[in-house]
Amino acid sequence: MKHIILFTGLTLSLIATLSSCANSPTGKAIENSLKADPQLQTNSPSTQATTTPLENPQPSLPPVELPADFPLEIPPYPNATLKAVMPPTTDSTAIITLWETTDPSNIVQSFYQNQLKTKNWKIIDNLANENSDNLSAEKDNLKVTIAQQPNPQADGKTYFQIRYQPLPVETAISPSPTPSPSPTPSPSPTATSTPNIEKPDNNSVPKELSLLVSDVARLGIFKAPNSQEAGILPDPNGKITRSQYARWIVDVNNTLYTDNPAKQIRLAVPSSEPVFTDVPTTHPNFAEIQGLAEAGLIPSPLSGDNTITKFRPDSNLTREDLIRWKVPLDTRQSLPKASVDAVKERWGFKDTSKIDPGALPAILEDYNNGDNANIRRVFGFTTLFQPKKNVTRAEAAATLWYFGFQGEGISAKEALTNSTPTQN
Repeated sequence: MKHIILFTGLTLSLIATLSSCANSPTGKAIENSLKADPQLQTNSPSTQATTTPLENPQPSLPPVELPADFPLEIPPYPNATLKAVMPPTTDSTAIITLWETTDPSNIVQSFYQNQLKTKNWKIIDNLANENSDNLSAEKDNLKVTIAQQPNPQADGKTYFQIRYQPLPVETAISPSPTPSPSPTPSPSPTATSTPNIEKPDNNSVPKELSLLVSDVARLGIFKAPNSQEAGILPDPNGKITRSQYARWIVDVNNTLYTDNPAKQIRLAVPSSEPVFTDVPTTHPNFAEIQGLAEAGLIPSPLSGDNTITKFRPDSNLTREDLIRWKVPLDTRQSLPKASVDAVKERWGFKDTSKIDPGALPAILEDYNNGDNANIRRVFGFTTLFQPKKNVTRAEAAATLWYFGFQGEGISAKEALTNSTPTQN
């Protein structure tokens, strides 16, 4: 009890002392001695967690460098930054460089379209297994592709690839380790069983269409990639896009009627106001697609089809669109009205009701072209039209073999004969 009274007395005495000298130097010294250690405040865990990143910032990554073998003939885009380089894989010989720019994708595509042409690259058609929006070209045993890349961050920037690779193996097969001095192929089973060189799966045009396709190909409208041989349609059994067929039909028509300007299709000029929202002036086939629309040969707002604002250039061409586009260039006159019953009566198709009403007039008039009807020439005898079925590249080429109606017209074979120089 005495101890408690003594402790209490000391405490009250200390408080009284502090109160009496609060403003004196002694009081200030005691006050300071009771403050928390400033070192403990600055070194607290929370303070360290927030200040450490500022004192030790993350080192910036070094810039990505172009591969040493990047071809000088491929111009880098002026306002683009190289983001990544992907080397060849076991499945592809292509080297892929990924770029980023703040410019729109159509500006990038237009830049390379002009630059590659200026540097004498050969622009080639993309086959069915490659996006037709990609820009591909070949030069000096090298292929380059400018491919648009989806933006993963949705930050308004444009990402694109520049892919380059040597020509496919079949066009540059290395010699055997023990080559024979004779040019005659070795009779060994290994040498004779190599089918890659001929690529029969890519060049196996259906027998019924082979002569037609060969004649059209010899017009020079298309050539096999990496091949200098005329008369070859690349990937004949592959699908064809609407954009590709639009170019083919314009090119073949103007070639067959090269001496008859009145029957040629006028190409649109770059200053034309685009008819379709998905075919800007920078599209590779803008001149042909816009030209067909301005001539009223394909449905568009110009022809009164105000609901058709898109051309869908990358979609596959269907049978009904094939006939709908081609027949007006055979008849060279307005098509008659047609009904499902009229088409069914003439052709006998069991699926006539599935045909788009807009294609019925062309299909009906094609029947009146006799043996030169596109449907008979390409599909043979059939009781099913299958209007939504995709057209093959060989079938599309076969429709272009002949332009004309009821005996008055011209074929690719006749055009080739007329263009052959006479011998003196």
